[in-house]
Amino acid sequence: MANTVRVAAAQMTSINDLASNFNTCSRLVKEATSAGAKLLCLPENFSFVGARDGDSLTIAESLDGPILKRYCSLARESKIWLSLGGFQEKGPDDAHLCNTHVLVDDHGNIRSTYRKIHLFDVDVPGGAVYKESSFTIAGNDMVVEDSPIGRLGLTVCYDLRFPDLYQQLRFQHQAQVLLVPAAFTKTTGEAHWEILLRARAIETQCYVIAAAQTGRHSEKRESYGDTLIIDPWGSIVARLPDRLSTGIVVADIDLSSIDAVRTKMPISEHRKPFGFWKSASQ
Repeated sequence: MANTVRVAAAQMTSINDLASNFNTCSRLVKEATSAGAKLLCLPENFSFVGARDGDSLTIAESLDGPILKRYCSLARESKIWLSLGGFQEKGPDDAHLCNTHVLVDDHGNIRSTYRKIHLFDVDVPGGAVYKESSFTIAGNDMVVEDSPIGRLGLTVCYDLRFPDLYQQLRFQHQAQVLLVPAAFTKTTGEAHWEILLRARAIETQCYVIAAAQTGRHSEKRESYGDTLIIDPWGSIVARLPDRLSTGIVVADIDLSSIDAVRTKMPISEHRKPFGFWKSASQ
């Protein structure tokens, strides 16, 4: 594996039109491959954002359905890995789906699937009320996958607020690059998006790739945007200059820099094991 690998993260405004969103993603894939990227990260809900409650349930499909097959073919034809964040995977019944982060390799094969663990049931201050759990089944399993870009830890959006998940991805599962596809609300994005992402990078000493939805999807829904790639020291190494635009950012992942940061700041040697805090309170 080469020490330096180029990656890209996409920003877009998905709508309730599968074909339109696929066309946008196809264009972004072409931009990423032209830039020499080996992995393109697409944001949460890349393939569809409903205009009305329940729309996502009507288009939810299994992982071997026609929607995802088109994206797998796109990865294969473009010879690029795709991080497909937040796919509407059909759930156990007609009233539920899974918010599934699908990792596809450059042969078009699904390598890993992560089902979002933390569901967004929040009354956003000054904004809308969200209850993701009313139509989504939460996942239970952490997921990591080896790739040409390093060892990837998969997460989705609201997971970002729960540092324990990221700590375990790094210290128990040896993640090097954390993927955070998202559709943060405008209110929460303005307040916390960059801060949380940089904190996750600093405390895990991993690269963080955060592909974001942006702008107004419908009358009811608006996303913050601000797609970022952050290095293990917490520095922003790529950022779309226009927070509301559709496009990609590109950065070179330097795996040797991960080792350098971890050697100079050896938190893995100093941190307490996960069971320490429980035993200390008894």
